[in-house]
Amino acid sequence: MRRRVDVNSTQEDEVDLTPMLDVVFIMLIFFIVTATFVKEIGIDVNSPDENQNVKDADKKSIVVQITSRDRIRIRNRDVDFRAVRANIERLHAETPEAPVVVQPHPESTTEVMVHVMDAAREAGVYNVSIATT
Repeated sequence: MRRRVDVNSTQEDEVDLTPMLDVVFIMLIFFIVTATFVKEIGIDVNSPDENQNVKDADKKSIVVQITSRDRIRIRNRDVDFRAVRANIERLHAETPEAPVVVQPHPESTTEVMVHVMDAAREAGVYNVSIATT
């Protein structure tokens, strides 16, 4: 009772790709719809105008410099990491309309720059800009 298998038969087995294509299209629609609802988080950066005189802006603004070794300098004086807020509060009390300008060195870390920006916001100064040298 053995079955004979005809080796020379021309019967070809085909794979039906229709269900797989349906799944691919459904996944494509899902990813397109969900991608529109994703919001990227970032920091707003205000760059100074090219026509603005930098030296005049330095006299009117609170300039915080960050060195390549992440040392913080305000008015050519080294400031401790924890005392940034107090120094900005003091300078803001002297000139309330003065914005804070952060000048990070290209080799400084982002953590220190964000700390300075947070300290300025905690001190009540919401006009914070980043300047490149």
